[in-house]
Amino acid sequence: MIEIQGLNVIYNNDYEALANVSITLEEGNIIGVIGPNGAGKSTFMKALLGLVSCTGMITISHERVNSLRGKVAYVEQKSHVDYHFPITVKECVSLGTYQRVGLFRHLSKKEWGKVENVLRQVKLEEFSNHPISTLSGGQFQRMLIARCLIQEQDILFLDEPFVGIDLVSEQIIMNLLQSLRREGKTIVIVHHDLSKVVDYFDKVVILNKKLVGYGNVATTFTPDALKKAYGDSIVVL
Repeated sequence: MIEIQGLNVIYNNDYEALANVSITLEEGNIIGVIGPNGAGKSTFMKALLGLVSCTGMITISHERVNSLRGKVAYVEQKSHVDYHFPITVKECVSLGTYQRVGLFRHLSKKEWGKVENVLRQVKLEEFSNHPISTLSGGQFQRMLIARCLIQEQDILFLDEPFVGIDLVSEQIIMNLLQSLRREGKTIVIVHHDLSKVVDYFDKVVILNKKLVGYGNVATTFTPDALKKAYGDSIVVL
């Protein structure tokens, strides 16, 4: 369980990206984070990870921490990853082991076995020795998720994982995440496609620089809440 109290993010130019967000993210759920462009969705995630400066209190399993870094496996937006870096798929995935193995250390046979296992989970085993630059957008995203899985964390943060990928990859990823949820993992996903919220998430966080709503999708993902976040121009079907 992650408890967040009074989370604020103000950038150097005095731009208020997030204001007084207080929320409890319960374990064992797939939680969507939605809101309009500039609402602070990615900032929310980065603040919890200590990647941007913030104020407020963060507690995980009743222990107060400065950030969730080292306690969460994080998949950043794939557009922020160098697609042309000269590395193979399995080498890229193996970088996710650095916290327990160390950077630039030779992996044991056991660790390489874990690499092969997570590649099977995302259905990329046949691309193991391919350069990452040869992958499609969907395959590349699946590789990043494999690198996340090999960190063996109970909490996963994914920033816009479905942007620019094919439907097959999206379904493979979603099926995998649902399986992980059944194992008790907590998965937080920044998401922009409102048409998928009901099908994909157990709970939803609605942001627009402040917390508009949080709770079960059925009771929180409502026309009134969406209009508060997106304005009157949004059409809710």
